[in-house]
Amino acid sequence: MGYYDQDYENYNAKRQKGNRGGWFLAGFVGAILGALLMYFAVPALSRIVPYDMELGEEATEQENGTDNQTGLTKNVSVNVNSAITDIVDNVSDAVVGVVNLQEAGFWNETGEAGTGSGVIYKKEGKNAFVVTNHHVIEGASQVEISLSDGTRVPAEILGSDALTDLAVLRVDSEKIKKVAEFGDSDAVKPGEPVIAIGNPLGLQFSGSVTQGIISGTERAIPIDENGDGQVDWNAEVLQTDAAINPGNSGGALINLDGKVIGINSMKIAQSAVEGIGLSIPANHAIPIIEDLEKYSEVRRPFLGIGMRSLNEVSSYHKEQTLKLSEDVTDGVIVMSVVPVSPAAQAGLQEFDVITEFAGEKVKDIIELRKALYDQDVGDTVEVVYYRNGEKMSGKLKLGEEDMLGS
Repeated sequence: MGYYDQDYENYNAKRQKGNRGGWFLAGFVGAILGALLMYFAVPALSRIVPYDMELGEEATEQENGTDNQTGLTKNVSVNVNSAITDIVDNVSDAVVGVVNLQEAGFWNETGEAGTGSGVIYKKEGKNAFVVTNHHVIEGASQVEISLSDGTRVPAEILGSDALTDLAVLRVDSEKIKKVAEFGDSDAVKPGEPVIAIGNPLGLQFSGSVTQGIISGTERAIPIDENGDGQVDWNAEVLQTDAAINPGNSGGALINLDGKVIGINSMKIAQSAVEGIGLSIPANHAIPIIEDLEKYSEVRRPFLGIGMRSLNEVSSYHKEQTLKLSEDVTDGVIVMSVVPVSPAAQAGLQEFDVITEFAGEKVKDIIELRKALYDQDVGDTVEVVYYRNGEKMSGKLKLGEEDMLGS
C-alpha cells in the first residue's frame, strides 16, 4: 500500500511539470499572434475613423500630435457663418417694430392697440423713413418704432394708402444705424430662396428670421377696400412659403443678395392652409412709397365716372337699355359722370359702355382701374366705348382726384 502511494505521488509531480510547460508555450504563441494582429489592424482602422462629413462649409483639420494616416484622433472645426447669417447681420437692424398707440378709456389714456413690423429704407439728414403696412398703423393716435436693441423712437405718419396696404413713417435719424436696400422684384423667380424678417406675435419675438422660397409670382389677391362686399382691386403679390405670422406685416422679404424684394403684408390664415405668405413686390411698392413721402397720399389718375361691370347686369338691360349686340360681353358701364371731370370734357355720357382704355381691353371695373392706375396724372389716353349700340372712340386727359375708382 505504501509502495502504491509513493508511485502515485511521483506520477502527479511529473504531470504538473508537463502542464506548466504546455501553458507557458500556449501563452507565448498567443502573445505573438496578438502583437501581429495589432500591428496590421491599427493602421487600417486609422484610415477609416473618423470620417469627414461635408457640411456645406469648408472644414479645417487640426493636428493633435498624431499622424493623419496612422493616428486615431482628428479634430474638425466647422465655420458656421454662411450667406444667410451674413445677410441677417447686415439687414436685421433695418427691420423694426411698429407700435400702434390709440387713446382708449374714460381718461383717454394711450395704450398699445397692436404691433407690426417696418423697414427703414432711407436716411436723409436728420430724418429716416420707414415703410410699413397701412393696416399696421390704421386708427393710430401715435406711432412708435422699436429698434433691434429695444429702443423706442416716436414716429410721424407721413401718408398711408389702403388700396395697396402701404404706409410711410418719418423718424429722427440719430439712432438709426442701418438702412435696407430695395432689389428688383421683377427678376424674382419661383423656387428662388428668400428670407423673411419681422416681429411675429409681437415685440417679444422681434427680429425673427424665417427662410423659404418664392412659391409664385404675380398672384392676384382681391381687395374690398370700402367694405361693401364688392372687389375694388386685385393686388399683385409675391407668394412665399417662408413663415409669415401676425406681427410680420410690414417686415422685409429679402433675396440672397441681401436686398428687399417685398414688403410682407398678408397671410392666408385658414386651418387647412399652411405655408402661404404674401408680400407686396418692391417694384410695385416703390412708386407708392415715393408718393406717400412727397404728397402724403397716392396721386392716382381720375376719370370722374361712377361705374358698374357689364357682366353684373341682366341680358334684358344689355339689349333694351344699353342696346348692345350679343357679341359685346365685356366692358364697364358709365353709371354717372362728374361735371367738369376728364370724362365729362371727353364727352362720355351715362350708359356708355367702355370696352378699351389706353390700348387695353377692359373686361370689368378691376381691369379698368388697373389700366387707369398704370397711367400718370396729365396723360392723354384713348377710350373706346359703345353708345346706343354704336362703337365710338375719343381721347381724354387724365386729372387727379382723391376718390377711389373714379
